[in-house]
Amino acid sequence: MPMNSELENRLPVHIAIIMDGNGRWAQQRGMSRIKGHRKGAEAVREVVRTCREAGIQWLTLYAFSEENWKRPPKEIQALMGLLGSYLKSELKELQDNGIRLRCIGRFDKLPASVRKTLLETMSLTSSNRDMQLTLALSYGGRQELVDAFMAVAEDVRRGAVDPENITEEFISQHLYAPDMPEPDLLIRTSGEQRISNFMLWQIAYTEFYLTSCFWPDFGKEELLEALAEFRKRKRRFGGA
Repeated sequence: MPMNSELENRLPVHIAIIMDGNGRWAQQRGMSRIKGHRKGAEAVREVVRTCREAGIQWLTLYAFSEENWKRPPKEIQALMGLLGSYLKSELKELQDNGIRLRCIGRFDKLPASVRKTLLETMSLTSSNRDMQLTLALSYGGRQELVDAFMAVAEDVRRGAVDPENITEEFISQHLYAPDMPEPDLLIRTSGEQRISNFMLWQIAYTEFYLTSCFWPDFGKEELLEALAEFRKRKRRFGGA
């Protein structure tokens, strides 16, 4: 599906994606789940490129949830290895395309070697301004709110803020990425119809796009279809 000027004029500023279906994609083909994750990493590369070409300013990918730590140790180890390899292999492309890498979540729980690579990549791309790519790693929406409320409580304890002056904006400033605009469009692949503890505070007025396509099969054409659907939406934000 080719990009057109009308679509370009109504692009979401921020797209968030729940990348779901790697394991089922692999199982349907008689492959191991990790092969599905490897194929999913290729889809990440194509979607990031397409967003950059289209002029999307912010892209957030739900890469590893807090609940994913419950998966079998071998799968977690393989996922962490795949994450480290992806960060190393994509650094040049991030730099060449002016993409800044960021992270939200309790990523201090990541293995030391992966955390080191992540922090290095974030540092090396920190001056890039053409696009912000955020990976949600060891992330949970409820956990983010707990961390934010704990920070707010500490401000109250120190006398830095009166409880009567706590507003939505004040709470937002204590989230993992307070400068991040709320998502305009949330995409979830694989046919599931749930939020899965993702950006619970930020998606209050986000448009949802649900597709039965498994993540490894979600590429440029599928993303452009989602953008075309977004263009049809009339966002009222609670108004008439």
